[in-house]
Amino acid sequence: MPTRDAHKQFQKWAEEYGPVYSLILGTKTLIVLSSDQAVKDLLDKRSNIYSDRQDMYIGMTLCSGGLRVLMMRYGPVWRSVMENKQMLYELLKKPDQYLNSIRRYSNSLTTSMVFGWRSPQYENEDVKQLFEGFEQFSIINQTGTAALIDFFPILRRLPDWVLPTQKKAKELHEHEKRLYLKHWLNCKQAIKGGTAKPCFCVNLAKIQEAEGLSDDQAAYISGTLLEAGSDTTSSTLSGAVMAMVVFPEVEKRAQQEIDRVVGPNRLPTMDDEPNLQYIRGCVKESLRWMPTTILGAVPHAVTKDDEYMGYHIPAGAGVLNNVWAINMDPKRYPDPRRFDPDRYANDFLNASDAASNPDASKRDHFTFGAGRRICPGIHVAERSLFLGISRMLWAFNFEPAVDMAGKPIIPDIEKLTQGFVCMPEPFQVRIVPRSKERANMVIKEWEEAKQLLDPVSMQWRSVPDGMALPSLDKNLQD
Repeated sequence: MPTRDAHKQFQKWAEEYGPVYSLILGTKTLIVLSSDQAVKDLLDKRSNIYSDRQDMYIGMTLCSGGLRVLMMRYGPVWRSVMENKQMLYELLKKPDQYLNSIRRYSNSLTTSMVFGWRSPQYENEDVKQLFEGFEQFSIINQTGTAALIDFFPILRRLPDWVLPTQKKAKELHEHEKRLYLKHWLNCKQAIKGGTAKPCFCVNLAKIQEAEGLSDDQAAYISGTLLEAGSDTTSSTLSGAVMAMVVFPEVEKRAQQEIDRVVGPNRLPTMDDEPNLQYIRGCVKESLRWMPTTILGAVPHAVTKDDEYMGYHIPAGAGVLNNVWAINMDPKRYPDPRRFDPDRYANDFLNASDAASNPDASKRDHFTFGAGRRICPGIHVAERSLFLGISRMLWAFNFEPAVDMAGKPIIPDIEKLTQGFVCMPEPFQVRIVPRSKERANMVIKEWEEAKQLLDPVSMQWRSVPDGMALPSLDKNLQD
């Protein structure tokens, strides 16, 4: 198994052995699905038996205390306008810190929906701990040691000084658990005090006792939503920025469409989406071209013996959605490493509808997963990406940085961070306002939006119109 860029090796094996092949990893079997049809046939159509998880000792037991929903076994327990304007303002004032601005944006969107409060700055220790902690979690679970312990359970008997990965995983869990519990208990206290804003946790608290959830379980349910919504959205936006730098012709066409539909005097809104098909293509292509869940995040597992294409798939086998290989399949996407929004010129489905299309070849990409484990925030993610990409391109040009000799520094699109959630390695970019008037509009929009916030805490003074969430009780119980 490769120690870096595993997705490239998995793609090579798919080219050599076909769309369904297996790896024997220690005492376990891993089935790798590398075609759209195989994913549709097994993870979607047979999701009743393909929605489990394998035993992941490091990731689930040690790192997560058995509580992380992402890795939880299938059973009874597993059943944005304001933030966008602040991000634009930060890109204008601190363009060299663009990644922090993007991360704050995606994190604050998620904390607002999950906990009912904003993340007004990236420098907040809780925000930094979220990204840095999840990055460590992602990396530690991709190490050779973690795989050995997962695939050879007898090694779990060894002391921590022999396997320091175990010690690091336990420490990571303690830090993470304190963070998630703090957020959850603070929200419960706000609910009791009548100060909580409409959010997911308000509904979760209502059914906590009825469902028999402990505070630890509720903390990890809400915390998992927080990490999933924050990290993946910011990683995709970072990939979109890279694409604009590497493929300037795409940026030019996208801005032409925005200028034609929206004009220079206002920011794009969701009402503009039906008329911005090329921007919709940019969103879909960003998710395909730089998939954050490059190997399907965490493998599924099959609960009973099955047969497919003449192959025997044993109960308990892991089943990996080889996202990279499918998204880079030249038969589906000619010249797959070229960023080309025109691939979706005639695709008017949203990501959720595309994923449920009975014709696997009609799905836009496979980054959101499949079957019953498909990303539950798929609609929110797609809309926040549309607003983020359309408004950034309305306001700014994204250009290559230059070296001391004045030569453009073009980012390497193949250099990705390691782990089961990945993004482009940090790269330099020049972010330049498209005009003085647009820069002034960004400032004006943010100053007006700030009037809705308390000037000290930068939290909502009251719930803005249209921000109240419908009751989630029935969905949670289902």
